[in-house]
Amino acid sequence: MTAEPAPLLLSPEHIAMIDKGVSAIVASRNAALRPSLMRAVGSSISADGAEITVYLARTQSRQLLQDLAATGHVAVVFSEPLSNRTVQVKAKAVRLRAAEESDLPLLRSYLTSMEYEVACVGFDAVFVRAMLACELGDAVAVSFRPDEAYDQTPGPRAGSALPARSGAP
Repeated sequence: MTAEPAPLLLSPEHIAMIDKGVSAIVASRNAALRPSLMRAVGSSISADGAEITVYLARTQSRQLLQDLAATGHVAVVFSEPLSNRTVQVKAKAVRLRAAEESDLPLLRSYLTSMEYEVACVGFDAVFVRAMLACELGDAVAVSFRPDEAYDQTPGPRAGSALPARSGAP
């Protein structure tokens, strides 16, 4: 008997939004439930939405990285600046690794996308470059498989769990 694959949590539309590179805020907590959070400097998602990686600047995210390593708990909010369309994903296990040379194209693509996204709400690219500045040697990749997903777009459905779906996106 083979185990059935875990249901997918994100719709193709949510996957596409995350994949294009939108604002990502990463959070965790320590054993005493004190929260820590930081803006990601990059993100990626697998085609089926089952694997997500966010990148953090180590020098700006020391507490968050400690909490992620200690608890494994992560919550990430992905939000499109112009529409405020927002999805939150959560997981109870993460893998941390130093960013590598092979991550550079992804980080550059994320920066380009965020320059566009933030320009849509009136901020220049120079602002985005300063906000997301991170040398490769300072970047940490945080990978996880989402256990939960929520619609966080402002409105009547905000906070509601996204329905799980089966099969390919």
